[in-house]
Amino acid sequence: MKPDEKTLQKRFKRFQSATQQAGIKRTHQRLEIFRVVASSSEHPSAEAVYREVKQKMPTVSLDTVYRTLWTFTELGLLNTLGPRQEKVRFDANTERHHHFVCVSCRFVHDIERDVLQDVKIPKSVQNWGAVIHTHVELRGICMNCQRKQEKSVKSHSRLSPTPPKRKKGLNNE
Repeated sequence: MKPDEKTLQKRFKRFQSATQQAGIKRTHQRLEIFRVVASSSEHPSAEAVYREVKQKMPTVSLDTVYRTLWTFTELGLLNTLGPRQEKVRFDANTERHHHFVCVSCRFVHDIERDVLQDVKIPKSVQNWGAVIHTHVELRGICMNCQRKQEKSVKSHSRLSPTPPKRKKGLNNE
């Protein structure tokens, strides 16, 4: 589900304020890159943002998209999710929330539950430093992938040969 108009206005207001405070020009490219992420609920990767922006702005480079997304992240306009070893996903929803990530298709869905907001931090963590933010990322298999797997299992079981029935004879009565 895409963000509603009120949410989009709030995000763009934050965009204007943060870029103004940081002294960053609001160029057409930066605005378009932010628009793609802000209007998406799919937590797009930099490559997905690039593909969409390139449709409107054919001269934009993937490097520009990456640098801009990381600048927006540093300004607090975007959050990232996913381990750095995988494709980083960007999220314009900077309100406290968590994520469900499908390990099969990489579908991402926001989780906004109070019970996850109060994660109990072990006391031993204080030895490492002060926690300023927590984020729960649940990894699993989405319903769509589960259905596909079930269909695949059923079709494979239909294809696998069943042992022939033994005829009763002299040796196996």
